[in-house]
Amino acid sequence: MKLPSNRFLASIRSGRPQIGLWLSLASGYATEAVAGADFDWLLIDTEHSPNDLSSVLTQLQVLAAHPVTPIVRPDWNDPVLVKRLLDIGAPGLLFPMVQSPEEAGRAVAATRYPPHGIRGVSGCTRANGFARMSDYFSRIEEETAVLVQVETRAAIAQVLEIGRVEGVDGVFFGPADIAADIGLLGKPSDPAVWDVIRPAARKLIEAGIPVGTLVFDPAFARSLVAEGFSFVACGSDAVLLARGADSLSRTMRG
Repeated sequence: MKLPSNRFLASIRSGRPQIGLWLSLASGYATEAVAGADFDWLLIDTEHSPNDLSSVLTQLQVLAAHPVTPIVRPDWNDPVLVKRLLDIGAPGLLFPMVQSPEEAGRAVAATRYPPHGIRGVSGCTRANGFARMSDYFSRIEEETAVLVQVETRAAIAQVLEIGRVEGVDGVFFGPADIAADIGLLGKPSDPAVWDVIRPAARKLIEAGIPVGTLVFDPAFARSLVAEGFSFVACGSDAVLLARGADSLSRTMRG
Protein backbone atom coordinates (compact mmCIF):
# COMPACT_ATOMS: atom_id res chain seq x y z
CA MET A 1 0.00 0.00 0.00
CA LYS A 2 1.39 3.37 -1.07
CA LEU A 3 0.73 6.94 0.07
CA PRO A 4 -1.59 8.57 -2.50
CA SER A 5 -0.40 11.69 -4.28
CA ASN A 6 -1.88 15.01 -3.12
CA ARG A 7 -3.92 16.20 -6.13
CA PHE A 8 -4.32 19.70 -4.71
CA LEU A 9 -0.58 20.14 -4.23
CA ALA A 10 0.28 18.73 -7.64
CA SER A 11 -2.22 21.12 -9.22
CA ILE A 12 -1.08 24.35 -7.57
CA ARG A 13 2.55 23.40 -8.18
CA SER A 14 1.85 22.94 -11.88
CA GLY A 15 -0.30 26.07 -12.23
CA ARG A 16 -3.75 24.46 -12.42
CA PRO A 17 -6.20 26.65 -10.42
CA GLN A 18 -8.21 24.95 -7.70
CA ILE A 19 -11.77 25.99 -6.82
CA GLY A 20 -12.93 25.32 -3.27
CA LEU A 21 -15.74 25.52 -0.76
CA TRP A 22 -15.68 26.17 3.00
CA LEU A 23 -17.17 23.55 5.36
CA SER A 24 -18.44 25.06 8.62
CA LEU A 25 -21.51 23.00 9.51
CA ALA A 26 -19.47 20.34 11.37
CA SER A 27 -21.55 17.58 9.83
CA GLY A 28 -20.47 14.53 7.90
CA TYR A 29 -23.94 14.40 6.35
CA ALA A 30 -23.75 17.99 5.11
CA THR A 31 -20.23 17.37 3.83
CA GLU A 32 -21.41 14.32 1.90
CA ALA A 33 -24.12 16.45 0.30
CA VAL A 34 -21.55 18.84 -1.22
CA ALA A 35 -18.73 16.34 -1.78
CA GLY A 36 -20.00 15.38 -5.22
CA ALA A 37 -20.35 18.96 -6.46
CA ASP A 38 -17.07 18.87 -8.41
CA PHE A 39 -15.02 21.23 -6.25
CA ASP A 40 -11.26 20.67 -6.26
CA TRP A 41 -10.78 21.24 -2.52
CA LEU A 42 -12.98 21.52 0.54
CA LEU A 43 -11.82 23.41 3.63
CA ILE A 44 -12.84 21.84 6.93
CA ASP A 45 -12.78 24.78 9.31
CA THR A 46 -12.06 24.44 13.02
CA GLU A 47 -11.25 28.12 13.66
CA HIS A 48 -14.71 29.63 13.18
CA SER A 49 -17.01 26.62 13.45
CA PRO A 50 -17.97 23.97 16.03
CA ASN A 51 -15.80 21.34 14.34
CA ASP A 52 -13.65 19.23 16.66
CA LEU A 53 -11.28 16.33 16.08
CA SER A 54 -14.09 13.78 15.88
CA SER A 55 -16.18 15.75 13.39
CA VAL A 56 -13.09 16.45 11.28
CA LEU A 57 -12.32 12.72 11.24
CA THR A 58 -15.86 11.90 10.13
CA GLN A 59 -15.65 14.40 7.28
CA LEU A 60 -12.25 13.10 6.17
CA GLN A 61 -13.74 9.61 6.04
CA VAL A 62 -16.69 10.87 3.98
CA LEU A 63 -14.45 12.73 1.55
CA ALA A 64 -12.16 9.75 1.03
CA ALA A 65 -14.80 8.37 -1.36
CA HIS A 66 -14.69 11.48 -3.57
CA PRO A 67 -12.08 13.00 -5.93
CA VAL A 68 -11.69 16.16 -3.86
CA THR A 69 -8.85 17.20 -1.55
CA PRO A 70 -9.74 18.08 2.05
CA ILE A 71 -7.76 20.88 3.67
CA VAL A 72 -8.19 21.44 7.42
CA ARG A 73 -7.84 24.81 9.11
CA PRO A 74 -6.68 24.34 12.71
CA ASP A 75 -7.90 26.93 15.16
CA TRP A 76 -4.32 27.98 15.88
CA ASN A 77 -0.71 27.27 14.98
CA ASP A 78 -0.55 24.63 17.73
CA PRO A 79 1.86 21.73 17.10
CA VAL A 80 -0.09 19.37 19.36
CA LEU A 81 -3.31 19.94 17.43
CA VAL A 82 -1.44 19.79 14.12
CA LYS A 83 0.02 16.42 15.06
CA ARG A 84 -3.44 15.03 15.80
CA LEU A 85 -4.95 16.40 12.57
CA LEU A 86 -2.13 14.90 10.52
CA ASP A 87 -2.43 11.55 12.28
CA ILE A 88 -6.11 11.29 11.32
CA GLY A 89 -5.14 11.86 7.70
CA ALA A 90 -5.49 15.57 6.86
CA PRO A 91 -3.64 15.93 3.53
CA GLY A 92 -3.18 19.66 4.02
CA LEU A 93 -3.49 22.41 6.62
CA LEU A 94 -4.31 26.11 6.41
CA PHE A 95 -2.67 27.88 9.35
CA PRO A 96 -4.55 30.99 10.50
CA MET A 97 -3.09 34.36 11.48
CA VAL A 98 0.54 33.81 10.44
CA GLN A 99 2.26 37.10 11.16
CA SER A 100 5.91 36.54 10.27
CA PRO A 101 8.39 34.22 8.53
CA GLU A 102 9.23 32.82 11.96
CA GLU A 103 5.60 31.83 12.57
CA ALA A 104 5.44 30.30 9.09
CA GLY A 105 8.55 28.31 9.93
CA ARG A 106 6.92 27.01 13.10
CA ALA A 107 3.89 25.94 11.09
CA VAL A 108 6.08 23.97 8.70
CA ALA A 109 8.02 22.41 11.57
CA ALA A 110 4.79 21.16 13.14
CA THR A 111 4.13 19.13 9.97
CA ARG A 112 7.62 17.60 9.75
CA TYR A 113 9.12 14.68 11.59
CA PRO A 114 12.57 15.09 13.19
CA PRO A 115 15.17 16.04 12.20
CA HIS A 116 13.29 18.48 9.94
CA GLY A 117 10.60 19.42 12.46
CA ILE A 118 8.84 18.54 15.69
CA ARG A 119 5.94 16.27 14.68
CA GLY A 120 5.62 13.35 17.06
CA VAL A 121 5.86 9.86 15.58
CA SER A 122 3.10 7.27 15.80
CA GLY A 123 3.55 4.05 13.90
CA CYS A 124 -0.08 3.09 13.34
CA THR A 125 -2.55 5.83 12.36
CA ARG A 126 -5.27 6.47 9.81
CA ALA A 127 -2.80 8.70 7.99
CA ASN A 128 -0.42 5.84 7.21
CA GLY A 129 -3.11 3.28 6.47
CA PHE A 130 -2.70 1.82 9.96
CA ALA A 131 0.95 1.04 9.24
CA ARG A 132 0.24 -0.45 5.80
CA MET A 133 1.84 2.37 3.75
CA SER A 134 5.42 1.35 3.12
CA ASP A 135 6.47 4.80 1.84
CA TYR A 136 4.60 7.02 4.32
CA PHE A 137 7.58 8.30 6.29
CA SER A 138 9.71 8.88 3.19
CA ARG A 139 7.04 10.81 1.21
CA ILE A 140 4.63 12.46 3.62
CA GLU A 141 6.51 15.76 3.82
CA GLU A 142 6.30 16.31 0.05
CA GLU A 143 2.63 15.27 -0.01
CA THR A 144 1.32 17.47 2.85
CA ALA A 145 0.06 20.90 1.80
CA VAL A 146 1.20 23.66 4.16
CA LEU A 147 -0.76 26.86 3.54
CA VAL A 148 -0.35 29.97 5.67
CA GLN A 149 -2.96 32.67 6.13
CA VAL A 150 -2.02 36.36 6.23
CA GLU A 151 -4.70 38.53 7.82
CA THR A 152 -3.15 41.86 8.84
CA ARG A 153 -1.16 44.72 7.36
CA ALA A 154 1.84 43.61 9.46
CA ALA A 155 1.79 40.19 7.83
CA ILE A 156 1.22 41.62 4.35
CA ALA A 157 4.30 43.81 4.80
CA GLN A 158 6.33 40.59 5.09
CA VAL A 159 4.30 38.49 2.68
CA LEU A 160 7.12 37.67 0.27
CA GLU A 161 9.39 36.56 3.10
CA ILE A 162 6.54 34.46 4.56
CA GLY A 163 5.83 32.84 1.22
CA ARG A 164 9.50 31.99 0.67
CA VAL A 165 9.84 30.03 3.90
CA GLU A 166 10.96 26.52 2.98
CA GLY A 167 8.04 24.14 3.17
CA VAL A 168 5.31 26.74 2.66
CA ASP A 169 3.23 25.67 -0.34
CA GLY A 170 0.94 28.68 -0.62
CA VAL A 171 -0.19 31.94 0.97
CA PHE A 172 -3.86 32.60 1.67
CA PHE A 173 -5.26 36.11 2.09
CA GLY A 174 -8.05 36.48 4.67
CA PRO A 175 -10.16 39.43 3.44
CA ALA A 176 -12.43 39.59 6.50
CA ASP A 177 -9.59 40.07 8.98
CA ILE A 178 -7.65 42.33 6.64
CA ALA A 179 -10.79 44.47 6.35
CA ALA A 180 -11.03 44.66 10.14
CA ASP A 181 -7.35 45.55 10.43
CA ILE A 182 -7.78 48.56 8.12
CA GLY A 183 -10.94 49.81 9.82
CA LEU A 184 -13.51 48.17 7.53
CA LEU A 185 -14.90 45.47 9.82
CA GLY A 186 -17.59 43.47 8.06
CA LYS A 187 -16.66 44.75 4.60
CA PRO A 188 -14.29 42.15 3.11
CA SER A 189 -15.34 43.03 -0.45
CA ASP A 190 -14.64 46.75 -0.11
CA PRO A 191 -12.29 47.93 -2.88
CA ALA A 192 -9.93 49.37 -0.26
CA VAL A 193 -9.38 45.85 1.12
CA TRP A 194 -8.43 44.55 -2.30
CA ASP A 195 -6.20 47.55 -2.89
CA VAL A 196 -4.18 46.12 0.00
CA ILE A 197 -4.38 42.47 -1.08
CA ARG A 198 -3.78 42.71 -4.81
CA PRO A 199 -0.25 44.24 -4.81
CA ALA A 200 0.89 41.70 -2.21
CA ALA A 201 -0.67 38.85 -4.18
CA ARG A 202 1.06 40.03 -7.36
CA LYS A 203 4.45 39.92 -5.62
CA LEU A 204 3.84 36.31 -4.64
CA ILE A 205 2.49 35.30 -8.04
CA GLU A 206 5.49 36.87 -9.78
CA ALA A 207 7.76 34.92 -7.42
CA GLY A 208 6.00 31.68 -8.35
CA ILE A 209 4.31 31.25 -4.96
CA PRO A 210 0.70 30.00 -5.10
CA VAL A 211 -1.89 32.41 -3.72
CA GLY A 212 -5.40 31.76 -2.40
CA THR A 213 -8.38 33.41 -0.75
CA LEU A 214 -12.08 33.07 0.11
CA VAL A 215 -14.76 35.30 -1.43
CA PHE A 216 -18.52 34.88 -1.71
CA ASP A 217 -19.14 36.37 -5.16
CA PRO A 218 -18.61 33.74 -7.88
CA ALA A 219 -17.91 36.36 -10.56
CA PHE A 220 -15.28 37.96 -8.35
CA ALA A 221 -13.83 34.54 -7.56
CA ARG A 222 -13.50 33.80 -11.27
CA SER A 223 -11.79 37.15 -11.85
CA LEU A 224 -9.24 36.37 -9.14
CA VAL A 225 -8.44 33.06 -10.81
CA ALA A 226 -7.95 34.97 -14.06
CA GLU A 227 -5.54 37.30 -12.22
CA GLY A 228 -3.40 34.35 -11.19
CA PHE A 229 -4.79 33.21 -7.84
CA SER A 230 -4.11 29.49 -7.54
CA PHE A 231 -6.70 28.32 -5.01
CA VAL A 232 -9.92 30.23 -4.47
CA ALA A 233 -12.87 29.25 -2.29
CA CYS A 234 -16.11 30.76 -3.54
CA GLY A 235 -18.60 30.04 -0.74
CA SER A 236 -19.43 27.98 2.32
CA ASP A 237 -21.92 25.29 3.26
CA ALA A 238 -23.36 27.48 6.03
CA VAL A 239 -23.87 30.48 3.75
CA LEU A 240 -25.42 28.33 1.02
CA LEU A 241 -27.91 26.92 3.51
CA ALA A 242 -28.76 30.23 5.19
CA ARG A 243 -29.07 32.28 2.01
CA GLY A 244 -30.97 29.50 0.24
CA ALA A 245 -33.45 29.37 3.12
CA ASP A 246 -33.80 33.18 3.06
CA SER A 247 -34.46 33.16 -0.67
CA LEU A 248 -37.06 30.41 -0.45
CA SER A 249 -38.88 32.14 2.40
CA ARG A 250 -38.96 35.47 0.57
CA THR A 251 -40.25 33.80 -2.58
CA MET A 252 -43.07 32.08 -0.72
CA ARG A 253 -44.08 35.28 1.07
CA GLY A 254 -44.08 37.27 -2.14
